[in-house]
Amino acid sequence: MTTPAHAFHLAQLNVATLLHPFDDPRIAPFVELLDPVNSAADETPGFVWRLVGEGEADATGLRPAGEDVIVNLSVWETQEALWDFAYRSGHLEVMRRRREWFERHVEAHMVLWWVPAGHLPTVDEALERLSDLRAHGPSPRAFTFASSYTAAEAAPPHEAPPHEATPHEALRAKPADEAEAAAV
Repeated sequence: MTTPAHAFHLAQLNVATLLHPFDDPRIAPFVELLDPVNSAADETPGFVWRLVGEGEADATGLRPAGEDVIVNLSVWETQEALWDFAYRSGHLEVMRRRREWFERHVEAHMVLWWVPAGHLPTVDEALERLSDLRAHGPSPRAFTFASSYTAAEAAPPHEAPPHEATPHEALRAKPADEAEAAAV
């Protein structure tokens, strides 16, 4: 049996507290970058899904964490795919300029967690994971790039991704007489 390529996907939530109302001209440069950055995300290898408001192109109109807080919630095939988009694409320029538009966070503002492939997290689920990270620090349930966990480490035992034995593990698992014969 072969292991599915991506039995689990990486979900991410980040929140940002606006320095000014969203329609303020000082926020306009950020707003102008939304479509190009979101389009780039949609086309990035490993991208799965991102939250958008009903009938909208993005999630900036949703305010589940407060009137001055915008949320970004997305799902990626792998941690590497998300990292490449966040830090090796045009998205990095937005991050470099974030202090122009958003307050400096004193607590965690981004959280990662593994979800079964095909599961689209809800905003409530995402905010609960962020709350867990803030209250308890990094864990397999809620972590960051700096303190990450693999899908296998994070999955409950009944949801653990299938594991294909390495040749060494397969050799160890054979009965003694088979293992000796295979070693010759």
